[in-house]
Amino acid sequence: MLDLQRLRALHAVSVHGTVGAAAAALGYTPSAVSQQIAKLERETRTVLLEREGRGVRLTADALQLVVTAHELLAIVERAETELEERRGVPSGRLTIAAFASAARGLLPGVLADLAVRHPALDTRLTEIDPHLSVDLVAKGAVDLVVAHDWDIAPLPCPAGVEQAVIGDDLCDLLVPEGHPLAGRKAVRRAELGGERWICQPPGRVCHDWLVRTLRAAGHEPEIVHQAEENPTLVALVAAGLGVALIPRLGRGPLPAGVAVVPLDPMPVRRLYALWREGAAGRPAIAETVRTLREHWPKVAAHASR
Repeated sequence: MLDLQRLRALHAVSVHGTVGAAAAALGYTPSAVSQQIAKLERETRTVLLEREGRGVRLTADALQLVVTAHELLAIVERAETELEERRGVPSGRLTIAAFASAARGLLPGVLADLAVRHPALDTRLTEIDPHLSVDLVAKGAVDLVVAHDWDIAPLPCPAGVEQAVIGDDLCDLLVPEGHPLAGRKAVRRAELGGERWICQPPGRVCHDWLVRTLRAAGHEPEIVHQAEENPTLVALVAAGLGVALIPRLGRGPLPAGVAVVPLDPMPVRRLYALWREGAAGRPAIAETVRTLREHWPKVAAHASR
């Protein structure tokens, strides 16, 4: 009989792409995941992983087995959801994926609140890019996602996934002190031509929004510095190396040398919670979404200071 945990390990590798990433998502070590799959290979008398460069790839047999694993894991999820519904109490493990600034600025208070109010609920957080996390929840790799989109870049919601709005995160233009725009009460997007920009790398939502917005205003952005983390972007602005558009959530206190200038209209990114339809009735999902929405006004007010 096939072992469910070993199928879960194989499924995780197919979703995350590498043994290491699958291990991180499951809370195991890479060697433990490799051992699970090696045992599954012996049980099935089938080669499931093959070396490819420094990584591995799933064989055709493995890909077929992943389809079955996905179906079995969905059945298990439905059974666990029905049991939790009957108990009426949030319980069991709940895996959450959130983008960086939400993981830093919103989730700590939410998870601490849930731990106090629902000791039978075991929450596990992973930080990941919004577009990647939506795919993970659709494939059953995580239970709940906190993601965001921008006004000109809507967040895709795959079939079988439900969502709820958490709130709106405002974004400001940050410029070095002494910059010609510093001290302005507001700046229109059409005035941003000729600036040296600091932003996240291509493929990130913030980067794509900046490029599309400036092009729509008739400007080709000159991006001179790129970094993943907002604190790094802020530090580069403080050093006088350019300007940046930074959301307020998770930004933290601004250092000396940085001035905040509101844009008109002000950019807004909207935060969402997403989960699979099959888990919609699970009390853990409902309570976590409620707690996210409950905490958001306080978090947003603090971030605006």
